[in-house]
Amino acid sequence: MLKVATWNINSVRLRMPLVAQFLTEHAPDVLCLQEIKCESHLFPAEALAELGYTHQAVSGQKGYHGVATIARVPIREVHRHDWQANGEARHIAVEVESCGLTIDNVYVPAGGDVPDREVNPKFGQKLDFLERMTRWSETLDRPTLLVGDFNIAPLESDVWSHKQLLKVVSHTPIEVERLTRLQEAHGWADLGRQFVPHPQRYYSWWSYRNPGWQENDKGRRLDHMWASSAVAAQARAHQIIEAARSWEKPSDHVPLITEFDL
Repeated sequence: MLKVATWNINSVRLRMPLVAQFLTEHAPDVLCLQEIKCESHLFPAEALAELGYTHQAVSGQKGYHGVATIARVPIREVHRHDWQANGEARHIAVEVESCGLTIDNVYVPAGGDVPDREVNPKFGQKLDFLERMTRWSETLDRPTLLVGDFNIAPLESDVWSHKQLLKVVSHTPIEVERLTRLQEAHGWADLGRQFVPHPQRYYSWWSYRNPGWQENDKGRRLDHMWASSAVAAQARAHQIIEAARSWEKPSDHVPLITEFDL
């Protein structure tokens, strides 16, 4: 079995105690982190190695963005893509040596507040990022797992109010259409919805701006785990660790875990 997790940690150094808690309680073989918010040389490599995660691939950046994949099984970095086309650290891919599985760890741009690329260049950058990912997906010829913070909640049951969020970045029709094109480009299987079918509620993010996140439950499913069809066929279990949103000084995202019979 291979247990893979993904988590937008929103500053790995600030939330290292939470990462340690998660690794101790859930023991994934591989953990993909997004928004690590530190340069590669400042990544808490030694602390993670002490927890057994000695295999690490890190693409950091000062203050913002950044992704890292850590493992307690041998991995090797295989590539990084600049889908933002500006040098931002938003992607890293590794191969799990024991089974040859490629895991692509991605942090899609949030896209700003206004869903209009003429008024808000960040929204245009997000759409272009997805288009570059789509072209990449069309060329894939090996079993792959694509995970991370996609910053899009595509389905009505992926948000607390479809009607109220239709014009809010992350759930607009154009973003959903672009994400659908990306999914179709490789025939990606949405593992979350493979185990928690629509229209069941499924959230992975609750804004810091909403006090009482559990009572109000104004969540969105921004984090995803997608797999090539051959990999998806070997998925055996999936978890959303909602409890992590209540931990001390939490990230606004929670971890996802999928187990594979690999």
